[in-house]
Parts: sequence; structure tokens; C-alpha cells
Amino acid sequence: MKSIAVIGGGISGLSIAQCLKDRFEVKVFESASKPGGLIKCDRIDGNLYHMVGGHVFNSRRQDVLDWFWKFFNRDEEFTKATRNAVVYMGKPIGYPIENHIYQFELELQKKIILELLEIAKNSQSEPKNFEEFLKFRFGKTLYEIYFKPYNEKVWKCDLSEVPLTWLAGKLPMPSVEEIIFSNFNKASESNMVHSTFYYPKNNGSQFLADRLAQGININYNSKISSLKKVDQKWMINEELFDKIIFCGNIKDLVEMIEDSIDIYKKQIEELEYHGTTSVLCEILNNDFSWIYMPTVEHHSHRIICTGNFSDTNNGSKALSATIEFTDEIGQEDILHNLGNLPYSPKYISHRYTQYTYPIQNTDTKNMIDSIKKLIEPEGIYLLGRFAEWEYYNMDAAIGAAIDLNSVLD
Repeated sequence: MKSIAVIGGGISGLSIAQCLKDRFEVKVFESASKPGGLIKCDRIDGNLYHMVGGHVFNSRRQDVLDWFWKFFNRDEEFTKATRNAVVYMGKPIGYPIENHIYQFELELQKKIILELLEIAKNSQSEPKNFEEFLKFRFGKTLYEIYFKPYNEKVWKCDLSEVPLTWLAGKLPMPSVEEIIFSNFNKASESNMVHSTFYYPKNNGSQFLADRLAQGININYNSKISSLKKVDQKWMINEELFDKIIFCGNIKDLVEMIEDSIDIYKKQIEELEYHGTTSVLCEILNNDFSWIYMPTVEHHSHRIICTGNFSDTNNGSKALSATIEFTDEIGQEDILHNLGNLPYSPKYISHRYTQYTYPIQNTDTKNMIDSIKKLIEPEGIYLLGRFAEWEYYNMDAAIGAAIDLNSVLD
């Protein structure tokens, strides 16, 4: 059997290793002491702490669903929940916001409706960037009060410089007719892929990582610093492999294989990204899953009420939640910000993760594709959020692994 090294034991690395293990000798190298990458969880004072995000599962892709449920008992190990997200603007407004215009004050409703009718009446030129897309799709008012401030909080960049290719498949695409229909009928977010989702009854997304790690040869606490070509094979820690699936950060790969992608070194170094400070809190009881916060007085951009996903996530009678800030923020600033947030969050712990949100420019996709064409004949394949510099969620990462598996022999 050919041998394959998988570098990185996050959801991408675990998924591709499970796909390959019956056809190849597979070894996973993971720098941490447990699997999961960005979906790892911890327990603090009995509370389940999603250290980045609040990962739930569903997918539009039937092959992803079929693959995933081979590893789990859906009825016994998971709960199925209906997503109940809101946008907090002095009061909770239903999400997605364009379906809940009727919850605004009357004058604001009229203004938004007139803009939507103007959009429907006049043909728009094709949007060239994220800012234009949002204005052309939802109108200036919704853009100014929600889409602009919220996205600027998350991405911390000029939205006119964000290419649409970066967010392809991740954006809401309702027509004006659909928006009006949804408001007349007080529709929910039922058309979104995660309008319902599955969540483990115990240990959240760490349960997923631990289960997907079973049956795989994983070297934990293994940080790889270099990859060397020896007689048409790749050497890692004195072991030889026919192929490498790289699920780490492409910024690190430049140093590992040196000359192979040296012509892209400067472009890779200039790739932009953001980190996340995730704050574990107790919070007043509410019925929400996600609370999005566009207003400037709230420096955080969302509250994820993970305690509502499963009762086992809560360490006491209080509801637990994680509150996210883009980039690093110190504890003093965190405590100050918590005082401005709804539902009276009380600090338990926090953690900063440097790499959580990759940011693409107009050249990124072409560059990554060029790198793939250059290194795949050498036996190195890129997979995952920061290897491919793609904003994958969990099911998209699994889908990418399934797609890569189909072309490997």
C-alpha cells in the first residue's frame, strides 16, 4: 500500500484520513495533544467551552451527510435543533434581518421597502465587490444599519475591497419578491442550510473530533518543521511517505518545502487573516442560538448561546455562552465590553486564536490554484481552511475532503 502523511488533525485532516485509511497507510501528524483544530472544546468549571465558534452540523450535500452519519448514531448521540438566531439592535430582531423588516419602527420599514421596490424596478449592474453586492441586494438602509457595521466588525477591512469570489456560496441571495413574501408571512430562516442542525448530546464538536480520530494512526504533539524529498518520496521525522495531504497553514508550508513554492513566498506572506478572542461566559436565560451584534457600542460581533445547544454544556444552572471578538483583546477590555452587552454575561475564561478567518483578495484563488498545480505532481495536496485559504465551515471542510479523496490513487 502507498503511504500518506496528513499534516494537521483538525476536521479536514481527520476527514481525509478516514476517507483514505482503507486504501493507504495513513499517518496523521498533529501539533496539539488532542484532535479537532478549530473545532476543539474544553471544559471549564463544568461548562463546555467551544474555543473557536460554536460548531454544529448539517449540509446541503447528500454525500457529506451520508459520509458523516457512517460514524455516528444520529438518534441516540445527537439532538436536532431549529436555529433561533437574532440580530440585537436595542432589541432582538429576527434573523435573517431582511425577513424581519416588519419588526422595525414604521418609518424605517417604509424607507427599506421603498429602496427594495426601487431595486426591483431598476436593473442593477453586476456588483464588483462585497459592498456593492450588499447594497444592490438589500438597499442602502439595511446596508448602513446592519450589513456594513456587522461585516466590518468581523473582517475589519473595507468591504469594497472584498471580492465576491471569496464569499461565493456563503451569502444570502433572496430576491426582492422573496424578501417581501417572507415579511408578509413572517417567515423564518428555513431556507438556510443550518436552519436546523444536529448537535452532539455530550461534549459538542470535541465529540465529533474524538470519534473521527478513532481508527486513525495519529502522532500528537508533532510539529513538523521541514519536508524533504528523498528518492521520489517525502521524509517526515525519518519516515518516508508517497504523498502528503497538508491541512495546516500555507504560511508554514513555504518554510517546510523551501524552493518548491518560493516564487509565491511574498504573496503567501501577504495573505491577510484575522484571529478571534473567544470569551466563555454565563449569561441570562434566553431562547436564542446566535445573537449577532452590529451596533458600534458592542465591540464583539456575536454571542453563541452554546448552553442552549445541549443541557450538558452548562456547568451550573446558569446558561453558558461564548462571545466573540475579532482579533486579540485583553481581559480588562473584555470585562469592560461585557458590561455593554445584552443578557448580562459574566466572565469565566477567554482564549485568543491567531488564525480563524482567512481573507481573500482578487488574486488569492488564482494563486492557490497555481500552487496546487505546482505541488500536486510532487505529491503534496492542500486541504482545509488555512491550507487553501478558504472560509470553510465544518461541512464544507468535510466536502472538500470527500472531493480530494475522489481524485487520489
